[in-house]
Amino acid sequence: MTASPALERTVTPRIVTPHSGTTFADLLPGVLAAPTPFLFFTGKGGVGKTSCAAAAAVALADAGARVLIVSTDPASNLAEVFAMTSTSSTAPEPVPGVDGLDVLAIDPVEAAAQYRERVIGPYRAALPASAIASIEEELSGSCTVEVAAFNEFVALLTDPEVTETYDHVVFDTAPTGHTLRLLALPAAWTGFLETNTSGVTCVGPVSALGQAQESYADSLAALRDPALTTVVLVARPEASSLAEAARASRELADLGMTAQRVVLNGALPEPTSTDPVALAWYEREQTALAELPPELRGTDSTDVVPLLADAPVGIAALRTPMAPGRAAPPEAPLATGTLARLVEDIAAGGPGIVMTMGKGGVGKTTVAAAIALALSDRGLPVTLTTTDPAAHVQDILPDAPTNLVVTRIDPALETEQHCARVLGEAGRTLDAEAMALLAEDLRSPCTEEVAVFHAFARTVAGARDRYVVIDTAPTGHTLLLLQSSQSFAAQSTAGAAGGTKSDAAALFGALTDASFTRILLVTLGEATPVHEAFALRDDLARAGLTPYAWVVNAALSATTTTDPVLLARAGNENRWIAETAAQSARPPVVLPWVAVAPRRSSGLRHLVR
Repeated sequence: MTASPALERTVTPRIVTPHSGTTFADLLPGVLAAPTPFLFFTGKGGVGKTSCAAAAAVALADAGARVLIVSTDPASNLAEVFAMTSTSSTAPEPVPGVDGLDVLAIDPVEAAAQYRERVIGPYRAALPASAIASIEEELSGSCTVEVAAFNEFVALLTDPEVTETYDHVVFDTAPTGHTLRLLALPAAWTGFLETNTSGVTCVGPVSALGQAQESYADSLAALRDPALTTVVLVARPEASSLAEAARASRELADLGMTAQRVVLNGALPEPTSTDPVALAWYEREQTALAELPPELRGTDSTDVVPLLADAPVGIAALRTPMAPGRAAPPEAPLATGTLARLVEDIAAGGPGIVMTMGKGGVGKTTVAAAIALALSDRGLPVTLTTTDPAAHVQDILPDAPTNLVVTRIDPALETEQHCARVLGEAGRTLDAEAMALLAEDLRSPCTEEVAVFHAFARTVAGARDRYVVIDTAPTGHTLLLLQSSQSFAAQSTAGAAGGTKSDAAALFGALTDASFTRILLVTLGEATPVHEAFALRDDLARAGLTPYAWVVNAALSATTTTDPVLLARAGNENRWIAETAAQSARPPVVLPWVAVAPRRSSGLRHLVR
């Protein structure tokens, strides 16, 4: 890769009001001042990573650089941001209207299919069909999906053809927890392969992985080289978003990725009116910025992107954001439901699972905590838990009543306990040499995925006499978990003696029982979260799962704002709320934006009331 044309600008982290001449290059001076060959945009779901990554890629290409933008998010919406009908998952394709810019969306499922064929292909002529089918089942879990997508990611970091073709590769990553896992894998697999040269893992023979060991080591070196790789931490000027960005900053620094920049996206300029909603919005953001975590203060630069009336979709919008202040005409109110009525229906349905699902940053945790608290207020036994690596449930509800148990599925702890359990059970039958081989296998990074799956299975099994409310990880990560449930069920049922269903098969049966598992799709009144929720609904349908209800969170259209920017955004919400209503068997629940972020029992009860 060669150095891109200079985009030197003075870094002044301030909130500006965009006008018709404001370009994204003006709004991202720190990111674009001295861009490295590899740029990773990461952060909490819903903070605008894709928009910022796409805008940076367009600005770099407009300045004369050759740029490839890649999505590693299983629920990518790059096509929508670029106003393309689709994006290729097999080879880079040009972005219409931007010379020098190509796009590629890594499809984990397709990558896994190709990976399985590379592993199995050499054995097809030598083994019976039953043996091939058994191997295919073994390689059908989320571990294979993860490693296959990881290999595609590594190839982009280490392939000489990529570095010769492009000046910059911009990665639009999955939400923070999933991305931290991806970026930690080069070190994890490199360390594992250095001490394990034989045997079989859940993603195939170690020998097959060993062929990629040099690539894993090269990718790790590239990630740790500040001359090659920069991490752009994108956050909203909100306490939870900033806290997650700070956590990501620490963990990335621990991985050796110290070249970091910050983008504070969607900051409301100081209101010029006395609108109480706008004043409360601005005050909440200013309080969060005044308490900016030290990790974010110490990065190489901080850019501030103001809140826009419309989400930037299409090349023209990415180059020149629309000026705010375009009020929408009033529309007839829609028939919507209430959270209180939804809780009543869930309570009447009896014990079981309630899962909040959707794009990161839409408020799944808040909605899950509010529902769990409302159920416990009715005297019902409730467990509130999370599969999200970010795990904010304890922060939102630190004062839970005694009949509400708050837990989390901690990947590190679950992996430790899973390994101890497996070794303890095997120790009764295996000799020392076999135990050593088993211990080596358990050091595989895949073990975490298996451990989390089993923890999820135990959580679902515990809902027979309780209401278990699960705050799930952002869409892509959750889909992989549900796909694991389906594939584990298929494997274990096929191999069960006498047709006895295993725990995995029973788990997937529980998930597909609409009277036991109630899935709530949570979204915002915006194009991207709604479209991603529709795609999630379709993915769930293919797995035999049906949404129970929809929740549109933080709706400005449900407030009395008169601020031009907020009023324009409120007017745009009506279309998307109407679309969710058309997809839901019951009227969608619409929760208004509130001045004080719902925390603790008092704030969460207010949402239900």
